[in-house]
Amino acid sequence: MKIERNKKRLIIIAIYLVIFFLLGWMIYSWLKPAQTCFDKKQNQNETGIDCGGVCQKQCEKIFQAQDLIIKEATFVSAGSETYDAMMKVSNPNNQLGGSEFSYEFKLKDATGNILAQRSGTSFILPVESKYIIETNLKSKNLPVEIEAVVNTPKWEEFFGYEKPELNIYHKRYELISSGIGFSEAKGLLRNESFFDFSTIKINVVLRDENGKPVAFNKTEMNTIKAGEERDFRLLWPINFPGLVQGVPEMEAEANVFDSQNFIKQYTRGFQQF
Repeated sequence: MKIERNKKRLIIIAIYLVIFFLLGWMIYSWLKPAQTCFDKKQNQNETGIDCGGVCQKQCEKIFQAQDLIIKEATFVSAGSETYDAMMKVSNPNNQLGGSEFSYEFKLKDATGNILAQRSGTSFILPVESKYIIETNLKSKNLPVEIEAVVNTPKWEEFFGYEKPELNIYHKRYELISSGIGFSEAKGLLRNESFFDFSTIKINVVLRDENGKPVAFNKTEMNTIKAGEERDFRLLWPINFPGLVQGVPEMEAEANVFDSQNFIKQYTRGFQQF
């Protein structure tokens, strides 16, 4: 009889536990907040947190990209207590471009103290190498080294992409015999792409007979239409150390990631990536 009573107690306890569980589940289901695309959780049929599936927001792709490579970094004197800095950055990825990345130059003394620094943002296309130039960094003390840093870009995928044909002809470097300034670099920019650009930037690097950079400069040209060509001139107001040899290195770039850099009628035509 005692065994039977124990069995009944266990059955009754089990029934109460089931009832309490069901009541608790019903109360939780009734009180818990509805799943949404803004609850910072991956639920519903979302493929990421609050993105994909039923959510209107698309999930950002995670790319397996190789890091940008700094192939060259240096600085030169640009006058009294003034210096220009340059780095050459390479993107080793075939189908990934960086729509934006940040960079920084630091000029240091012999003990590693930072004398001057400058930061900024830029972009880079697939398998592209490009110069980044910053001018007029101020330092009362003489720098002995430069630290150049680039951060991971915001990657975007390209398919069937061709780099805009922005070519420079008649490159030359000359001393100024009369007038204002010490020397100048000249060239002819020709926009041989099918697109009108609001802004095209030009970087110039001068080297000596050993290939060592001795001076840098940069400029911008505005509203360059497809097929248009235009002369440009960059000036060095004072003498700089080193003797320039060979043809100046000149490169032109247009930010194709910035829709505002296209004349309106061409904005959609370029976006093939």
